[in-house]
Amino acid sequence: MSDALKGSDGALRCPWALSTEDYVTYHDEEWGRPVHGDDELYERLCLEAFQSGLSWITILRRREGFRTAFAGFKISEVATFTDADKERLLADPGIIRNRAKIEATVANARVLTEWAPGELDELIWSFAPDPTTRPAPKALADVPAVTDESKALSKALKKQGIRFVGPTTAYALMQACGLVNDHLADCVARGATR
Repeated sequence: MSDALKGSDGALRCPWALSTEDYVTYHDEEWGRPVHGDDELYERLCLEAFQSGLSWITILRRREGFRTAFAGFKISEVATFTDADKERLLADPGIIRNRAKIEATVANARVLTEWAPGELDELIWSFAPDPTTRPAPKALADVPAVTDESKALSKALKKQGIRFVGPTTAYALMQACGLVNDHLADCVARGATR
């Protein structure tokens, strides 16, 4: 028996997606679809770090505020942020005002400016498991919070100096960016992710 539930349009979806229209849109159009590009993956990495300890809807509803505050998550621009920029961010109600997460976002950009173009994309995607070895989850209980791959990705990123990326955050990144397909087996979005 599947945990997928019918939405107002009659389509079956992962149950977490049905609580708000924002979630339905994110679930149907973005979550689990492959994301490539250093800046694009840096944005997702930062947002997942900011989400730690909070609900994803809090981040999703402030996403445009985050994009404005962090220069569209352009690594080269965020890397130049000064202490004054950090203070500005701490006063910005459009984002989550957490000093440690803001510091990590800027520090991570500085680390990534030392990498070759495409290196972040290559590193993250090198941890994508073989999809043929992962059966489609039927129930939410079948979806892990951490995997061996997310532990390895977290370790690899930390080894390179990237902060605020534990195994659970790394797995959420893998789910959001399409490295794994954790849409439930009966979910309308499952087949649309690749």
